[in-house]
Amino acid sequence: MQVSAGGHGGFSNADDAVDFRGNPVDKSKTGGWLGAGLILGTELAERVCVMGISMNLVTYLVGSLHLSNAKSANVVTNFMGTLNLLALVGGFLADAKLGRYLTIAISATIAAIGVSLLTVDTVLPSMRPPPCGDPRGAQGHECVPASGGQLALLYAALYTIAAGAGGLKANVSGFGSDQFDGRNPREERAMVFFFNRFYFCISLGSLFAVTVLVYMQDNVGRGWGYGVSAAAMVLGVVVLVAGTSKYRYRRPEGSPLTVIGRVLWTAWKKRKLPHPADAGELNGFYATKVPYTDRLRCLDKAAVVDQVDLGASPTKTKEQASMASTVTEVEEVKMVLNLLPIWSTCILFWTVYSQMTTFSVEQATRMGRRLSAGFVVPAGSLSVFLFLSILLFTSLNERLLVPLASRLTRRPQGLTSLQRVGTGLVFAIVAMAVSALVEKMRRDASLNGVAISAFWLVPQFFLVGAGEAFAYVGQLEFFIREAPERMKSMSTGLFLVTLSMGFFLSSFLVFLVHHVTRGTWIQNNLDTGRLDLFYWMLAVLGVVNFAAFVLIARRHEYKPSTSAVVAPAGEEDGSMGKEMDDVLVVKENVEGMDV
Repeated sequence: MQVSAGGHGGFSNADDAVDFRGNPVDKSKTGGWLGAGLILGTELAERVCVMGISMNLVTYLVGSLHLSNAKSANVVTNFMGTLNLLALVGGFLADAKLGRYLTIAISATIAAIGVSLLTVDTVLPSMRPPPCGDPRGAQGHECVPASGGQLALLYAALYTIAAGAGGLKANVSGFGSDQFDGRNPREERAMVFFFNRFYFCISLGSLFAVTVLVYMQDNVGRGWGYGVSAAAMVLGVVVLVAGTSKYRYRRPEGSPLTVIGRVLWTAWKKRKLPHPADAGELNGFYATKVPYTDRLRCLDKAAVVDQVDLGASPTKTKEQASMASTVTEVEEVKMVLNLLPIWSTCILFWTVYSQMTTFSVEQATRMGRRLSAGFVVPAGSLSVFLFLSILLFTSLNERLLVPLASRLTRRPQGLTSLQRVGTGLVFAIVAMAVSALVEKMRRDASLNGVAISAFWLVPQFFLVGAGEAFAYVGQLEFFIREAPERMKSMSTGLFLVTLSMGFFLSSFLVFLVHHVTRGTWIQNNLDTGRLDLFYWMLAVLGVVNFAAFVLIARRHEYKPSTSAVVAPAGEEDGSMGKEMDDVLVVKENVEGMDV
């Protein structure tokens, strides 16, 4: 990989962070862990809200609204899929116009409105069909499923929550990382741990949701459980706004999609032009804010200046050319395209994860959950082991695995982001194999009149949780750190779209399997179905996906670190020779990285 020496070694040393008044930031009074902590509070509220709904929603759909297992599973996965898909829209709005802070504030408010609507929906008796066995039912004593009118408010509430939570999730991690200056060695080290602590904190929120809130929903009332979620979301908005003067902000730099579209279109129009003999002839090469690389050289033609660009006026310079893209824009598009192969192989992990919120919960309803004479564990609360596993492995990563891997690999971050993702994919494969074995055992016992303990499901929750601790943090770090600075929110949205595609893929696979097997694998009565074969299918798909991931990850070239070329505090920028030495060190380190 070739790294340019244009400008100041190809890197921008200007700190464009501002305070809430638009003035250059006073770093002693803004940002750091104080600003990041307040932002984490808002994400904590979002996680309490969303997980308190999604992890136990399937029991409400089956038990109270009398929907089928397959339809209930698809309602949940489509809700979560849409939520994460809308994160891409939230990221685009933040990068293009609103900025991360304002997008988070608006999105959190919308989410609070949505969960308030859901609370109202579950409280109103008219929004539910008659109980099974109620002679008022149109089919006598049969279970009557909810009508379209009864589902209308539910869907309106769920997709309002999806719109708000999606915009919040796309920006909160990027806004949190904005509170640290990547050019300051001390703050960059803090940023390395921010992603782990970010996920540790929101996992605490998930833990609260699947224990306290799920118990309230099943034993006190859905309205009370969702009401607490609404209150948490309102509190999250208050916490965010309260810290307005403590944050560091970055101004939005225009629509990233416009940049991407212009570069791709210009490169296509100029595809027949020859490559310049010297990269320095490209438009804006010596003023680039991003290191020039020689990968995807076909896109370099977007920065080639020809006579059409210069027009009739001989006084125009290459930098003034209006039709040609700049090297900075071309390199930013290269970065985004470089993310897509990895992006595609991350989807299946979230398909596996979605089983923990749907079929695993349904399995639990048919297993023994009584701990004592007066206490039965809610089926949705078994996912507590998912989040305990996440908390355990997130802590182990920071306290044990990262320091150990750092000593072995001589890299400060220990495992690379892609090594974390790969580890998560392996855990997902093992989880599906274990799930298949447990379901086979549960089904055989149930057919013999025996309900085995629901705690046999703990291993699959634990394995998926361990995988998520690696995969989520690895993907989040990868998509934020490898993306162009002005496309950070959109890149986070792109990462969250992998979650979306994973949930949608789960819905599609359920539909496809139900159609191909004529309903023999997935039935309303799990005892007469073959859910274990569905799990084995996911395990096989996971093996194929992991093989593709390894092939792609081995070819990935990490973005050079900008901090390596910054002079220490108190020193001048340094000579071009020193900068070039540092650039070469970065180049060697990047090229020497393992997957």
